[in-house]
Formats: sequence, C-alpha cells, structure tokens
Amino acid sequence: MNHKTCLALAVSLGAVQQAAASGFIDDSKATLDLRNFYYNQDTRNTRAASDKEWGQAFMFNYQSGFTEGTVGLGLDLQEMYGLRLDASGRAGKAGEDNTPGSVFPLSDGKAAHDFSKTGVTGKMRIAQTQLKAGTLMPRIPVLMTEDGRLLPQTFRGYQVDSKDLKDFNLVAGKLEQVLDRNSSNGQGMSIAGANDPNKGKFSNQFYYAGVDYAVSKQLQVQYYYGSLENFYQQHFLGLVHNWQLPVGQFKTDLRYFYSTSDGKNSSAAGRADGYVSSGYYGPGVNAGKVDNRLWSALFTYALQGHSLSLGYQKTSGDSDFPHVNQGQGRSVYLITNSQSLKFINAGEQATVGSYAYDFSGLGVPGLKSSVTYIRGSNIRTAGRDNSEWERDLRIDYVIPTGTFKGLGLTWRSAVLRGNDTSDKDETRLIVSYSIPLL
Repeated sequence: MNHKTCLALAVSLGAVQQAAASGFIDDSKATLDLRNFYYNQDTRNTRAASDKEWGQAFMFNYQSGFTEGTVGLGLDLQEMYGLRLDASGRAGKAGEDNTPGSVFPLSDGKAAHDFSKTGVTGKMRIAQTQLKAGTLMPRIPVLMTEDGRLLPQTFRGYQVDSKDLKDFNLVAGKLEQVLDRNSSNGQGMSIAGANDPNKGKFSNQFYYAGVDYAVSKQLQVQYYYGSLENFYQQHFLGLVHNWQLPVGQFKTDLRYFYSTSDGKNSSAAGRADGYVSSGYYGPGVNAGKVDNRLWSALFTYALQGHSLSLGYQKTSGDSDFPHVNQGQGRSVYLITNSQSLKFINAGEQATVGSYAYDFSGLGVPGLKSSVTYIRGSNIRTAGRDNSEWERDLRIDYVIPTGTFKGLGLTWRSAVLRGNDTSDKDETRLIVSYSIPLL
C-alpha cells in the first residue's frame, strides 16, 4: 500500500471516529453509475486490423460529508469494474506488435476478461479550503482527466483548493501516479516521444497550481502552471467572456500555453537517455527538447438552441504540445480536443468550425446534436509539410421523464484523414444510467 493511500486511510479513520457527528453521514452521497460502451475503429490506409471492443462498466462512488468543528474530516470511495462483452478486433488477439486495444488491457496477449480500479480519498476542510489525499481526477487547463472509454483515467496524489477569497478559486497539487483508462495499475507519467511502455522514461512528480478569477459575471481570467519533472514546465493564460446581445449570446474563449524543457529534457545527455519529446527532428534544432508555444481563439454565437462556433489555433516551436500522455489516450484543454486527433504537432495551424442544436425548442427535451470539423496544416516535418483533418458527429439523448428517466444514449462518429496520420473511421455507442443509493 503506497503512502498516499495510507494517508487517505489515516484521515478516514479520524473521520470515522466522528462519524456520529452531523454532516459526515447526513451529507453523504452514493451512486452506482452504469456504462455500456461499444467501440469500433477501422484503419483504412494500412493493413492493421480493426479495433472492436464492447464492455459493461459498474462504477460505485461514495462521497461523505464533513464532520463538525473547525476542521472537518471526510472520506470518498470509488470502486470501478469493467467487464468485457466482446473484443473481436485487434484487441481480441495478439497482433504483430502486441498492441493493446483502446478499452481493455492485455492479458496473455489478448484483451482481459475484466479489470477494476479502487480509489480512496481522505479529505479535510477548513472554512472553504479543502485538502485531498489519494485518488484524484483533476480537470484543469494543465491536466485533464480522460474519460472517453469504459472507465475513466485516475491519478494518485495530493490537492488543496480554496474558495475563501471572494471571486477567486485557488488550486495546487502534486501527482505521483496515473491509472490509465484501460489499466488497473498505477505507473509514472510521461509524454509523447518518451512513453514507450517497455523502453520509455517516466516521472512520479507532476506539480500544478492555478487561479480562476471572476472579474465580473461576464468575464473570467485564469492562470495555471504545470510541471512534469525532467520533461517540461508549462504556463497557461486564459480568458472567457460572455456577452448578452439583444438577440442571442456571444462567447469569446482565448487560451495561451508557453512550454519549455525541464531537468533531463534540458540537456543533450538527458535526451540521449530517452527523456525526449515528439516533434520536429530536422536540421538545426535540439531534437527532442520541449519548445512549444500554443495560442487559440474560439468564438461562439448561440440563439434559441442553435450554437455556431469558429476558431483558430496555432503552435510554434520545435516540439509538439507537451502534456501527460501514456500513449493510451488523453484529453487536452484545447479547442481542438476532438474525438481522435488533437492537432498539436510542431508548427501546426488548425481551423475549427462546429454547429450544435438543442431539440428542446422543437418539443424534444433531452435530445442534442453537434457536428465539428477541424483542419490542421503546416505540420513541421523533415522535408515537407503535412496536413490532417477530422469530422465529428455526435447525438445525445437523455430520457427526461417516465420509468427510464435519466437513461442516456450517445452516438459518436469520427472520420480522420491526412498524410501525418493513419486514415480512420471510428464509432462509439454509449448507454449510461446513474442509480442514486444515498
């Protein structure tokens, strides 16, 4: 048992001793979340087999309240279980490269029959400041927990967040392990270029801190810092403004990331040892050294259920955009965080267009749809420029009333093409339902 889990249990024992106190039990919540997930990815321009996987997830989540007093103690518990229903594609048998599927881990060269994750988080509250130790699922600009498969990605570490200052939200933390979305095991963190499971380099120290400031009801500004030891340091600035027009609403979303090397990635010897980033490896550059700037602007106009967005994103520098990436799927806080591609290669410029509609206005509450198109170009590679594009379609329906109220149905389709990646067609079908237990 690692020291974070021990600390979490120690905090929980203190909480249990005071469990009779009002708040710990009275404010507790527990749910059982069910998710049925089907995934089909067809690679079109290579001889790779398709990836077809189907599974059922059971996710128990318990969140206690806090004991009374100046210092309140609490406990959160998670138990997640994924059962394989089918894995008839690439994940169902060992391929030539023994590559695992996207949904299940490998077991003896085949998709595992099942897998599970257990999370324990001790928590302490003073006024509006909370300290958590154990399992965490951060969703901040410098690190986004990935939840695009059967079970979500989780992390182990410490975090403190505070809302004691009016209009400010402060957060800081340290992560030491990640449990990927298709894994039961904790491991160190890495980035693209160094994340080979057998020969790669990893770090057990990711530090982060940030602040969100509500300047007004319409305007929010952000600053965040993240650092993966021996790989990179990253600064983020963000601005979101909502403008109520006489007809409709207009939203402006501006983001800027500045990323540089850290520790072993800063030296030629460290990079030779494997602490490298993916990116441009042409002449005249420090190949593998983190060097990236990324900015984006997204503008959205919404009116009576309709929503139209247009955006632009540009990277500069010799490396790809650095972020925690184990090679088994990830999410990034970018306007190009699409179903499959991320459009974050060195030098890449991406244009974004999307349209969404909420059918409540037509008398069908709970039904929503969207279509997004992203095109990336000017990707820096030795000798030529590359381009890529992706089109995503999505339909969501949550039954609003009746016996099956809350049952969610999702269909997601992605088509991606380009000379910088494999051509793929991808489909996801998801059925979800949450059962309140407390």
